[in-house]
Amino acid sequence: MIKIVLKYLLFVNFFVGSFAVFSQDKSEIIQQRIEFISEQFESENIDLTNVIEVLNNRFDNPINLNNCTYDDLQELYILSDIQINDLFLHRKLYGNLISIYELQSLHYWDMAIIQMVLPFVRVDDKLDQLHINFKDLVKEGTFELFARYQRIVESKAAYETAGVSDSILQNTNKYYRGNPDHYYTRFRYSYKTNISFGFTADKDPGEEFFKGANKNGFDFYSIHGFFKGGKYLRAVALGDYVVQIGQGINFWTGYAFGKTADIATVKKTANSLKAYTSVDENRSLRGAATEVGYKDFSLVLFGSMKKMDANVQIDSALIDPEFATSVYLTGLHRTNSEIAQKNQIREVVGGANFKYGNRGLKLGAAAVYQGYDKLINREESPYNLFAYRQKSQLNVSVDYSYVFKNFNFFGEAAMLTNNKAWANLHGVVFSMDAKATFSLVYRNYQRGYFSNYEAGFAEGTRTQNEQGLFAGMKLRFSNAWSMNAYFDMFKFPWMKYQVDAPSHGHEILIQPTYKPNKVLEIYARFREQQRPKNSRNMDDFSVTPIEHVLQRNYRLNVSYAISDAFTIKSRIEYVTVQRKSNEPEQGMILTQDILWKPKNLPMDISLRYALFQTDSYDTRIYSYENNALYTFSIPAYYYSGSRAYALVRYSFARHFDLWVRYGVFIYSNRTELGSGAEEIKGNTKSEITVQLRMKF
Repeated sequence: MIKIVLKYLLFVNFFVGSFAVFSQDKSEIIQQRIEFISEQFESENIDLTNVIEVLNNRFDNPINLNNCTYDDLQELYILSDIQINDLFLHRKLYGNLISIYELQSLHYWDMAIIQMVLPFVRVDDKLDQLHINFKDLVKEGTFELFARYQRIVESKAAYETAGVSDSILQNTNKYYRGNPDHYYTRFRYSYKTNISFGFTADKDPGEEFFKGANKNGFDFYSIHGFFKGGKYLRAVALGDYVVQIGQGINFWTGYAFGKTADIATVKKTANSLKAYTSVDENRSLRGAATEVGYKDFSLVLFGSMKKMDANVQIDSALIDPEFATSVYLTGLHRTNSEIAQKNQIREVVGGANFKYGNRGLKLGAAAVYQGYDKLINREESPYNLFAYRQKSQLNVSVDYSYVFKNFNFFGEAAMLTNNKAWANLHGVVFSMDAKATFSLVYRNYQRGYFSNYEAGFAEGTRTQNEQGLFAGMKLRFSNAWSMNAYFDMFKFPWMKYQVDAPSHGHEILIQPTYKPNKVLEIYARFREQQRPKNSRNMDDFSVTPIEHVLQRNYRLNVSYAISDAFTIKSRIEYVTVQRKSNEPEQGMILTQDILWKPKNLPMDISLRYALFQTDSYDTRIYSYENNALYTFSIPAYYYSGSRAYALVRYSFARHFDLWVRYGVFIYSNRTELGSGAEEIKGNTKSEITVQLRMKF
């Protein structure tokens, strides 16, 4: 009786405090989560398709907290292992949760975490057993069809082919062979989180369409079939899929998080086996894979064979006369040279990942073979002396994760057997209580270690030639005030691209946040990055001098919900860059966003106007922009000018969603933009996006 009364009181308190969460709809909740994740990255090529799919799926099929697994909760990218273990310990001591509001009694769950996870979970006594019949597949399954069109409105130099003879077009790389349109289509059927099959097709701007090199239509096709949920046969993947192991040192396909303001992401959450539905042509596997298991043990077996782009040359003096000097990962096939490099080598990947998992303890061991039908023989230069130059390789690894009370220890050690080079990472995340979490991560990647598919925590772009120590903290001082911060120091024992000597650097981030209620959030961010680079002043030196490039970013961001329909977001960001061989540079951006989402109309509108001024591309500033579903936009703002965009989403006839977006850069100090094939005459660069989704 006492327990019931206590839970009733928790319910009343929680209901009052969380009413705003329930008033949000699916798209708004997921958009907020994706924006938070995207804001941490500085890249125009981010792809969070798989993250959105998980959140969409779990919104429609919430996780039952009374019989879920560790993996179910980890894939949300919200909860730490300590918080997941806290839930499991609560269930063990007190039995199943009676109400969702009982989450407030968990020691390491604060209100902010509960509010984030709430839309994706549920509490009931039903046992989620897999019983599939044809009627359920038709009635409860979901069919989705996407069609998307994108284009840069202004003409680029590579498309100015009027009056150019066919003989010139066939023997130059100055022009693109296709039109400037970007076409994308995707079909997918899914049944809860258990069954998925579909295809994706994509044609990039400049690529041919139903002619030339692409007589079959699109330049890239992807197809998948996926099953998950059996007791012994736990998952099967056919076609394109992703495999992720440990902390991403040995093998990792798909996208992975790096350093972010949320220190919980320093520990990677591996998806053992998952369908691939994105359009990156090189970060997936193509073939078949399965996961089998018994009780706490499981084994993932996978095999893949696909063709990849490469620059292939012939030298009759060599034992293997055909070899590749480089492998291209852009996926672009626009010019004659890019088309000639398409599908020039065949890649074969096979591996096994043996795992044990019981509550807070996870152990894994893996072996992965990667081979090519041609020797990869990169051109030698001092900085890439230890780069991959093999026809095949074998990587082996062990990984672990252990939760002991309020400590989560994790890590991975991997070795490239070809040369006995190794790489390892070890870390700990520990929580004093729900208001204080700390992390510490050490990594050491030898210069000779290499994997074609990896995503280990690193400052550099590869899990190679790096040592570092990362320390982070997440503090909540009160219901309104919190702060995230980290310090990362790193060194590179060997040379790097554009760094002709061993070097070192550091990065600092401090982000206090003030959120007194559901309608107002203010955060400030200071970020300092000191990275080594070759000096730009080479006149008086026979040996390239190394200098530190010091970049500091200062940001103030305000988000305020004026009403249920209107939200405004304002930001100012200032950046400075200092290096010995160049004059100090700076840049600034001011952005104003207005989001209108009326509750009584089937539409929403996102608007932005921005002013920016930077001294050069070196002081560019990245800023996340809203876009159509599964379309990501984090452009770099640089030089001087203004930016505006408008995005409208309209839902109609119950099963259709239409997105229309127009954005434009107007530069005040430029008469031409870009260079070479990408050059645009004038000071304006604008783009349009139109996307239709049919969902049944």
